[in-house]
Amino acid sequence: MHSDLFIDGQWRPGSDGRRFDVIDPADGSTIAAFAAASEQDCMDAVDAAAAAQESWAATAPRERGELLRAAYEILTAEVEDFAELMVRENGKSWADAIGEANYAKEFFRWFAEEAVRVPGDYRLAPAGDKRIIVDRQPIGVSLLITPWNFPAAMATRKLAPALAAGCTTILKPARETPLTAAYVVEVLFRAGVPRGVVNLVTPVPTGPLVQRMIDRPEVRKLSFTGSTEVGRSLLHACADSVVSTSMELGGNAPLIVLPGADLEVAVEGALQAKMRNGGSACTAANRFYVHGSVHDEFVARLDAALAAIAVGPGLDRVNGLGALVSVAERDKVAALVEEAIADGAKLARGGNSSARGAFYDATLLTEVRHGSAISRTEIFGPVTAVVRFDDVDEAVRMANDTEYGLMAYVFGEERAAIAVARRMESGMVAVNRGVVSDPAAPFGGVKQSGLGREGGSEGILEFLEEKYIALTA
Repeated sequence: MHSDLFIDGQWRPGSDGRRFDVIDPADGSTIAAFAAASEQDCMDAVDAAAAAQESWAATAPRERGELLRAAYEILTAEVEDFAELMVRENGKSWADAIGEANYAKEFFRWFAEEAVRVPGDYRLAPAGDKRIIVDRQPIGVSLLITPWNFPAAMATRKLAPALAAGCTTILKPARETPLTAAYVVEVLFRAGVPRGVVNLVTPVPTGPLVQRMIDRPEVRKLSFTGSTEVGRSLLHACADSVVSTSMELGGNAPLIVLPGADLEVAVEGALQAKMRNGGSACTAANRFYVHGSVHDEFVARLDAALAAIAVGPGLDRVNGLGALVSVAERDKVAALVEEAIADGAKLARGGNSSARGAFYDATLLTEVRHGSAISRTEIFGPVTAVVRFDDVDEAVRMANDTEYGLMAYVFGEERAAIAVARRMESGMVAVNRGVVSDPAAPFGGVKQSGLGREGGSEGILEFLEEKYIALTA
């Protein structure tokens, strides 16, 4: 388990010797003291990536792809170790951790294949005076910033397309979960990725040092996953240097249950949409709009399903709900629930924090008012907030009544559900299912939920720039 920075092919402590604690949120114990990166460390990482850029871009696509495939094979062989590390520093349940480990490694396999399939174009100009060649070339040194909620998948979802495209990288993970990121980097090193191509820094203080890296002219790409608030700030930071940005930002996903919905399917899908990763997901169903004709039965079935979820440390594999990433995050969730109850919501289940560790029970709120604080806030915890509706048009209006547009869920008879899905102001919509994430699909949002797409054939294009070459016909 590495707890140092990785710069120019070497593990090393921070230049000023500072470290910060990585905490197990299940019991509050310290797992490791991780190196804090100074300004000098961050500049060294940029220098290393810049020095390696030309040779990495010139590396044959097949060779880049084979290195990613080798990393996939290592992660496949070590998938349980991968998952256990996430449980320890993130707190999530074993099922969520092993699910993420398997999901994360698939980005290396997918983009190993995409590395050799970068499209271009060659055609005769309409005037007949020239041949038009459209080439795609690596954008250059890429700064990748990832969150704590999916520390493995968000790292591989950025590293894999960047490396496949021929870009060198600087990975900056969240301070809550640096160990998983360090493990992914170490796997890439073992797979044979050359020195300088992948670097890992954990800058303290974060904002000013990230700004210093963005200000370096060698850095040409920023890919960020995190809150909309921080995303806005980073967009401002990139403006002066006109750095290309990809942003996967916050969400406030609505889940609509239409009249005539199959409630067995709806409840199963709702559990996945809400409780995956303990609700700490930008795609998590945040607001449940349930038609009056099925409301009471849906709530009763969902209540019974939530009651069956065991809460406790993720290393105990029988527990379906682990800890939140920190006591502070748990307390934010608890405060949202208390505010919702004060605003008239009914607590149907849960609402309890643990005496030890950052645990919060699976919680169900009914009679929630659309427009209340809990319906406007990304909960990021295991709390289901149900709003009753009687008119489908009104449900669509309420679902779209947000600055966010990442994810939406619709349950109902297929034709009716697809018709509603087309009206959702979201980059992704799940119809009669609770999970959409797939390395082969483009992931991203509209409105203030982001810019660009990750995964799919589109994901590698975020790290490539078009170059037009004109030839005499």
